[in-house]
Amino acid sequence: MTSSAPSAPGPSPAELLAAAVAEARRGRDEGGVPIGAALVVDGSVIAVGHNRRVQEGSAIKHGETDCLEAAGRLPASVYARATMVTTLSPCDMCTGAILLYKIPRVIIGENRTFLGGEELLRSRGVEVVVLDDAECIELMEDFIAREPALWNEDIGEE
Repeated sequence: MTSSAPSAPGPSPAELLAAAVAEARRGRDEGGVPIGAALVVDGSVIAVGHNRRVQEGSAIKHGETDCLEAAGRLPASVYARATMVTTLSPCDMCTGAILLYKIPRVIIGENRTFLGGEELLRSRGVEVVVLDDAECIELMEDFIAREPALWNEDIGEE
């Protein structure tokens, strides 16, 4: 999007993505799936998380759900000002969590390797920003090539 108006103060979407990418790398270093997320409120990162399915033997600890867990219980008014930043297009489960808490904006690092519930988010009024970030794409392409069985397990495929 191009605008002649001055941009709002605070970090750019790419700067916010850096927190999620750091989490994705952390998850991969732990032997897990390299997907990270950050919850941003009023321009500040208040929580981060990464996919911990392998590390914790969890069925539901994706990057976004781990991030929400790390944020703890928050009033609806906080979620209403939040942005979920994620390195990968959110799956149906994570899309549902974003909708449940009425998070109005999602910044996505990339959706080439996996296209999640973006259209559902948009249809429910959520602003979806896809950055098509080369680092996020490389992280996932490398992971999928090295660990196709683990990737398929993560997305519920055989």
